[in-house]
Amino acid sequence: MTDTAYSNADLALKALRLLDLTDLSDGCQEDAIEKLVQRATQPYGPVAAVCVWPQHVSICAHRLQERHIPVATVINFPKGSDFVERAIDDTEEAIKDGATEIDLLMPYHAYLAGDEPITRSMIAEVREMMPDDARLKVILETSAFPDQATIAAATRLAIEEGADFVKTSTGKTETSATPEAARTILGVIREMGAPCGFKASGGIKTLDQVRIYLGLADEIMGAGWATPKTFRFGSSSLYDVLVAEIGGVPKHRGNDGPA
Repeated sequence: MTDTAYSNADLALKALRLLDLTDLSDGCQEDAIEKLVQRATQPYGPVAAVCVWPQHVSICAHRLQERHIPVATVINFPKGSDFVERAIDDTEEAIKDGATEIDLLMPYHAYLAGDEPITRSMIAEVREMMPDDARLKVILETSAFPDQATIAAATRLAIEEGADFVKTSTGKTETSATPEAARTILGVIREMGAPCGFKASGGIKTLDQVRIYLGLADEIMGAGWATPKTFRFGSSSLYDVLVAEIGGVPKHRGNDGPA
């Protein structure tokens, strides 16, 4: 795995530029969003995107417009309902507010109960609502899936219906991203030859974890495949760890939030 040869500082810098810097904490207020924007524009960046609740999209889009940092938001999140029209309406509003990336939680309860048509419908109709140059990241919530075969089938479905990225998790469940799920999703992307990226999200707090996920991308997809157009980390606390490693100052632990 190529990334095992990286110095810690080089690995941290690479990961920082793949980071969706996230605040999806409950009760997130505007002052926290202002701090998020400041962190996103620090000299070590830029980060790949910021990811916030829909009500904070417009302020992020305004603050980050000149820096050309994409603004992502979450739709059908975190419950993963099967209310397709609500997902479409929320996506339309988010795009109008300035979001250029949509992290859509698939209706995984319905999917796991056997309702594939409504799952396909939600993903396809949200994709259709979005501009061609906007990115759709479909969240599976892999910890809810019974096995890797089911994760693989959901990944294929998401790609078939227009996903630009397949994302592991909301970060709102006890178990979030795992290397096993990452290997499965990346394997399907390779198998399908799809122009689709991968996002590891939730519970990623350490440089050792970063090394594992980037190592999997190198192993499965090839060295150099992981760029901001194809690979993302979603985290709220990983930023501090990465910047500390790059700057050579003592790391401190933060409370990882969902992404």
